Amino acid sequence: MSEERPAPEPVEETEQRATDADAWATACAEDLAAEKARRRAGQGPTPGSAAEELRKFVDTVADKLSGLQSPLLGAVAGPAAQQVVRQVVEQAKAAVEPVIERNPEVFDHLAAAGTELLAAYRSAVQAQEHRWTSGAAGPKDDRTGRFGRDEGTGPGERIDLD
Repeated sequence: MSEERPAPEPVEETEQRATDADAWATACAEDLAAEKARRRAGQGPTPGSAAEELRKFVDTVADKLSGLQSPLLGAVAGPAAQQVVRQVVEQAKAAVEPVIERNPEVFDHLAAAGTELLAAYRSAVQAQEHRWTSGAAGPKDDRTGRFGRDEGTGPGERIDLD
């Protein structure tokens, strides 16, 4: 038998090209991840779910109310008033926490509904502002007075006395 040498396989060349392509894709992915991280750092932390945000809000309000000094109650009633405020805050937190824990998706739905309502309101206000600024008026009212003017509650009229 003769010694046969296996022919060099072109697979190595293909593997090298695939590795180069993978290196390019990896480098692009790393650059993209770094750019996203840089932008996130500039924008601050991303908000959590609506339930988490409500929990943070309740904690912040509780901290502010607990540290509030009441100048109206004076020095005598000050400590007693602070104790009452702390009790009320703790009761409110105790009432809110179970609701948040049982129904976190409800707050996400409420947040989405609030966003939709805000968008509808904004659209209505922008449309009205456009009508006001463009000078376009609604349907004309035929209630004119004896001098051919509208005697409604519109803005005053400048009278030239010269």
